[in-house]
Amino acid sequence: MKVYFIGAGPGDPELITVRGLKIIQQSQYCIYAGSLVNPELLKALPPRAKIYDSSGMSLEDMGVVYKEAREQNLDVARIHSGDPSIYGAIQEQMQVLDTLGIPYEVIPGVSSFVASAAVLRQELTLPGVTQTIVITRMEGKTPIPEKEHLSVLAAATPTLCIFLSIDKIEEIVRTLLPHYGKDCPVAVVYKATWPEQKIVCTRLAEIASEVKRQSIKKSALVIVGWTLGKEFQRSVLYRQH
Repeated sequence: MKVYFIGAGPGDPELITVRGLKIIQQSQYCIYAGSLVNPELLKALPPRAKIYDSSGMSLEDMGVVYKEAREQNLDVARIHSGDPSIYGAIQEQMQVLDTLGIPYEVIPGVSSFVASAAVLRQELTLPGVTQTIVITRMEGKTPIPEKEHLSVLAAATPTLCIFLSIDKIEEIVRTLLPHYGKDCPVAVVYKATWPEQKIVCTRLAEIASEVKRQSIKKSALVIVGWTLGKEFQRSVLYRQH
């Protein structure tokens, strides 16, 4: 028996890994991340699999399921959206499994920041522009260390991928304007790769009003940076010798 933390990808059910799908197909227990995971993936579970929505569960509730699955000697597919290593809260779950002596494995997935770059048809690192991507979020229920506040990270003007913060878009703009300027390109991608996907591309000075106009209030990634401006130097990798 083993627990598999599976990255389901950003939404499109075809963007799960082959290994991740195979594990789902053979697992008799499944805990999945509610509306963040495409329900099409649950159809791959065996007919009599026990299915739990983690959005209504505590860590202790999950522990009960893990112990029951161990008693039955059956695998558990613990399905997370995107890649479980990014804002997935898997470390505390693995700690529970360590305490219980239950083996586990992490299967990576396609993160929404990678999927957003794909649907934008955009490289996030460009020669002569930036070679750095920062994955971050605004402070909410989870506090942010002072040295990691957005105003500190923005000083070097990397490509910023801001998760779980679309409701704070006005604060994001106020914080970034002194560093990036009002004309810096910004993209907001709502539910990347889902059928209801929305893409908003504009300037930093205009993004807050555009997001409000489009009624985007959750499930969206904010990408800020001059890589979105499409101007860059030619790569050394493919330079003619």
